[in-house]
Amino acid sequence: MREIVAVDIGGTHARFAIAGIKNGKVVELGEAVTLKCAEHASLALAWEAFGRMLDHPLPKEAGIAVACPIKGEILQMTNNPWIIQPSQLAKRLHLNDFILVNDFGAVAHAVAQVDASHMQHLCGPEVDLPSQGTVSIIGPGTGLGAACLLKRNDKYFVMETEGGHLDYPPLDDVEDKILKALRSRFRRVSAERIVSGPGLTNLYEVIAELQGLPITLRDNKTLWMNAMEGSDSIAAAALERFCLSLGAVSGDLALAHGAQGVVIAGGLGLRLANILGKSGFSERFVAKGRFESMMKEMPVKIITHPQPGLFGAAAAYAEAHPNAGE
Repeated sequence: MREIVAVDIGGTHARFAIAGIKNGKVVELGEAVTLKCAEHASLALAWEAFGRMLDHPLPKEAGIAVACPIKGEILQMTNNPWIIQPSQLAKRLHLNDFILVNDFGAVAHAVAQVDASHMQHLCGPEVDLPSQGTVSIIGPGTGLGAACLLKRNDKYFVMETEGGHLDYPPLDDVEDKILKALRSRFRRVSAERIVSGPGLTNLYEVIAELQGLPITLRDNKTLWMNAMEGSDSIAAAALERFCLSLGAVSGDLALAHGAQGVVIAGGLGLRLANILGKSGFSERFVAKGRFESMMKEMPVKIITHPQPGLFGAAAAYAEAHPNAGE
């Protein structure tokens, strides 16, 4: 077994762990350390902070997942002020080798490698994900991540996407009004403006305005708590719309990917695991007109692994180095 550093950098937090890999698979994932990005000026400084917490030197190989497209000489994260230069990472992190993947590309690697016990049934037929074909991975968190996993024979291939930035799809009169209101704030209203942590705030504020009611919840964390508890009627209505929209967007991406299965991921995906099944998610997921019967036959799961980003970052490195750890 070979030890590597697994890193998952999101819009709010950076997570680190030591992982063990062998024969192209993750065989062990150590305890995760979560650091707030806002408390560290760069990835290198957060990396050093993690290293100081260990009683041994950090491994010289790493799998690193980042919440932005992996393109260009400088990576500017969508929801995080850190700037990452891939060509400088080995030097600044003192690495001999590393792999850099999009955060939802990493989750797709996790979906490919975790066992079925980490998949909770959400809707559709209660069967395992297909062993061959395409699986769409969608996940709300600080943003809205999306990736595509293709399984073929004994191999798998991950396609990193920015599907969360597709246009928001309104499907009834209320959502038409929500879209119109949000257009006054954002020139273009993407799915991420609705189906994400900050998206619930957008929904809450617009619904309050439409109802002529005061906006009383200003803190996003409190808003989510009240919405999930149902202790505030406007927040609860916003969460209902959130779940409906997540279902609609997930179905759209599954059609676009030609998927035979769907996995809901992201920090909010797991948090909403016991709410989505009781919401209108399923109805919106299958409401695709002439393709409704096909959508009903598609299994939809929630990945319940506690650290899919970290596991997936390690899995991406392991998959690219199948002989490591022999």
